[in-house]
Amino acid sequence: MKAHLQYSDEELTGLIQSDELVAFEEIYNRYWYKMYVFTNKRLRCKEASEEIVQNFFTKFWQNRNTIKIDESLRAYLFSSISYLIINHLKKEALKNQYLQLSYIAVEDRLDNSTEDIVHLNDLQSIIDKELEKLPVRCRSVFELSRKGNKSNKEIARVLNISEKTVENHITNAIRYLRINLKNSLLFALLVFRHHL
Repeated sequence: MKAHLQYSDEELTGLIQSDELVAFEEIYNRYWYKMYVFTNKRLRCKEASEEIVQNFFTKFWQNRNTIKIDESLRAYLFSSISYLIINHLKKEALKNQYLQLSYIAVEDRLDNSTEDIVHLNDLQSIIDKELEKLPVRCRSVFELSRKGNKSNKEIARVLNISEKTVENHITNAIRYLRINLKNSLLFALLVFRHHL
């Protein structure tokens, strides 16, 4: 019997569908890092990339008996991970829209009642306090983007940094705010829901 590392992808695919754990481990060892690099090139986020690839392999093992691989194993793995990357980016875009709505658009949709103004000022104060905790450059980039309505290109030119660095700062700021303002933003949306 030959060692699993000597099996072709097609042979490993057949073995994994027969509940062969060692075959799964070989597929994992053969492709995990390649899939991680592929994912991270698109997301530029180590944690999210690791999580997506890990979750994929968990489901791959759980669904091994029902998976149909009509193409090569490699093509199947990379088309599957591409779908998960797109799905992740869509979710991030929705979360970013949610944050922007809470941060900017709520103000435009409110009437001028005293109660609404007090709630909005409280929310703005909470957001500003969290922004102060960001590194100076990250905060500057985020404020130029969200408050100054500057494009990434304009911010890069103003701060003399690359557009990629601008993008990374905005992503990091949004991630930080989303985590640290989760309860405040949910509260704000509940308070303002009749205006949205």
